[in-house]
Amino acid sequence: MLETIAILNILLPFLYAITTAAYVYDFFKERKSINNAKRIILFITLLFHLVYLFSRMIEYDHPPITNKFEIFSILAFSIAFSYFVLELLTDIRGTGSFIIFFSLVFQIVSSISIEDNYIVPDVLRNRLLGLHVISALLGYSGITISAVYGILFLILYKNLRSSRFGIIFNRLPSLEILEKLSFYSVVIGFILLSIAIFIGIIWLPSAFPNYSYTDPKLVSTGFVWVVYLSVILSKYILTWYGKKVIIFSLFGFLLTMLSLILTSILPNTFHAFY
Repeated sequence: MLETIAILNILLPFLYAITTAAYVYDFFKERKSINNAKRIILFITLLFHLVYLFSRMIEYDHPPITNKFEIFSILAFSIAFSYFVLELLTDIRGTGSFIIFFSLVFQIVSSISIEDNYIVPDVLRNRLLGLHVISALLGYSGITISAVYGILFLILYKNLRSSRFGIIFNRLPSLEILEKLSFYSVVIGFILLSIAIFIGIIWLPSAFPNYSYTDPKLVSTGFVWVVYLSVILSKYILTWYGKKVIIFSLFGFLLTMLSLILTSILPNTFHAFY
């Protein structure tokens, strides 16, 4: 199995590069043949990536979350998978190149830098912890995809206001669809983050008897959850739409990133084993 893991580790960046190239080519050329094939290419890439992740988990007897380069690979998969689900739900395929590029970057860094000879704390071998972390990463991937769609919305909005009708105008979906894609991504990310929080609440007392709910990363995650709950409520209760809800969502994303950066440098957390 070690040989399989090594081969897949080398193969995955090439698969993501091919997938990204297919989506970029379709964005500029818009050929019907590649439009149908690129989703199949993405599915094959995700399938190989899933085999790689499960192979690592079986071979090393722990979820692939024990160091930042394993997490980078999970992030690559999470972003691509979240986009794949969104594409299946909406059947809108013209924005994949802007999303899958991030998976390509994360997987390249992971494949180049990942190591296999290191000591893994027993707490990181827990399968429930693996599900908790992967759900959280999928949630943050949905939030990130939402931010990308929000930026595309603002770019297209600016082009329309300036009466510039170039490649962006011709290839991107309408403002209404970009807003829906951004909001759907927020909802998907929020649900997955809620699942991660729920699993964490179940797992935490058994893993850390002396835990505290004032832990910086717990507070940070709760803050992110509240921010995106507010985004969703602003859409359904305050009936916000268009640029207003997009800017609110992007503001939430900036607060989320700032919160994660600040808490990642704080030493007094039981998440320090990451």
